[in-house]
Amino acid sequence: MKRFWKEVQVVDGGVALDGRPIRTPGRAPLVLPTPALAEAVAGEWRGVAETVDPRAMPLTGLANAAIDRIAGDPARFADGLARYGESDLLCYRAESPPDLVARQAVSWGPLLAWAQCRYDVHFEIVTGVIHRAQPEATITRLADAVAARTPFELAGLSPIVTVSGSLVAALALFEGAADADSVWTAAQIDEQWQAEQWGEDDLAARARAAHRAEFDAGVRFLGLLR
Repeated sequence: MKRFWKEVQVVDGGVALDGRPIRTPGRAPLVLPTPALAEAVAGEWRGVAETVDPRAMPLTGLANAAIDRIAGDPARFADGLARYGESDLLCYRAESPPDLVARQAVSWGPLLAWAQCRYDVHFEIVTGVIHRAQPEATITRLADAVAARTPFELAGLSPIVTVSGSLVAALALFEGAADADSVWTAAQIDEQWQAEQWGEDDLAARARAAHRAEFDAGVRFLGLLR
């Protein structure tokens, strides 16, 4: 879509182009829950040059998802995110070499310890990649924590969970128990190790950058909801 507007304004919690309110792809009003998020979304539309590029407008995309994909059935969406807790990255440890094992323990251990205390749960730690079921109470309590989130919060959590592979780390970030950089570092330990041993090609570097952009968009989106 070519840019056709001159002015972008925040009006009644939504964003208007030359006075006309923006709608989602599903034709619902694009109304944002906080003034900060509304202004940030408006900033993305102000930044459009000649053609709309959705990749350059991640906050708008997440807001659209919250309204069109999540709000109609938030429980179903929350259940999909909660399933990451059944095979959380932090529970699957390397057998060797010792340096990688140590890095995982140092980075992942505190996140799991936080979740154990916060939700009164236990985690089964696995050496290797063969799946091991987590206790039913653990899965239920993590799922309840996700289900309690609003559609907009679920939209922001989604890229953090899916990119990191860790529901526990995403919840820690959401609740202020970990910062974005430490969660990103934790999620990238295995990839960083491989890159240190064998080098990183351009394709892998581009993929990592794209994932970081998705992750950062989710982090910023959640921050703008507060």
